[in-house]
Amino acid sequence: MNSSDKSLSDTKNLSEQAHDRIRRDILNGELFPGDKLQIETVSDRYGIGIAPVREALNRLSSEGLVARKSQRGFFVAEISMDSLEELVKTRIWLESLALQKSIENGDEAWEEELVLSYHRLARTHRRIPAEAGRELSEEWELRHKEFHMLLLDRCGSSWLLGFCSKMMDQAVRYRSLSMNVHPSLLRREGAAAEHEALLNACIDRNAELACKLLESHYKTTLEGLRGVIGTGTNLSGPGVAAEVPSHFPLRAAATDEQGI
Repeated sequence: MNSSDKSLSDTKNLSEQAHDRIRRDILNGELFPGDKLQIETVSDRYGIGIAPVREALNRLSSEGLVARKSQRGFFVAEISMDSLEELVKTRIWLESLALQKSIENGDEAWEEELVLSYHRLARTHRRIPAEAGRELSEEWELRHKEFHMLLLDRCGSSWLLGFCSKMMDQAVRYRSLSMNVHPSLLRREGAAAEHEALLNACIDRNAELACKLLESHYKTTLEGLRGVIGTGTNLSGPGVAAEVPSHFPLRAAATDEQGI
């Protein structure tokens, strides 16, 4: 590899690092909706050069997590109740289709993987106290997405799985916000029971019941968030910052609105 190729490779690796770290902080609520992402400041925050950071922000913009405003630069994408309602509605449409096809196509190996994934999620859930460190929170997020994606895994469409994965990532932002301003122990335990019911319906190959449970799983969390997010109101700016600190400390993503 010549020096030019090595330099290009190093920039790409740094861009990947910047993308992953900024994305994680957006999803976990450490970068708040509406926050300005000044390239020099972001570069200093992560200790990564300006060029890789700019590339990472452009990529996050295409993923819908960052907004690029003409003549103003990059900002963390805003969120609102209207957007969440649309997100949940679309997730129910697409994931119900994927879940139905996955149950139809799933074999014994899929069932075994699903059971194992559920137990990993449940074990992580039991280990998380009212307030947990970043490492355990990220483990729960990993296990949670792993379980939900495995439910859909045998649908037979990589395109459909890709869309569902992207929407799950968007939903994490709402869950992170809700757990910081509206803790709910009852919802936490309810979501754990809902995961178990979903597993059982899939193992029983009851696609109709599984889809109804999935829809209820998401709608229950949606209703719980109405008191946190005003309909039609973007979560950004001083009004929200007074209620939720602009860079509030990360808490366990499993502690509250787990259903989304």
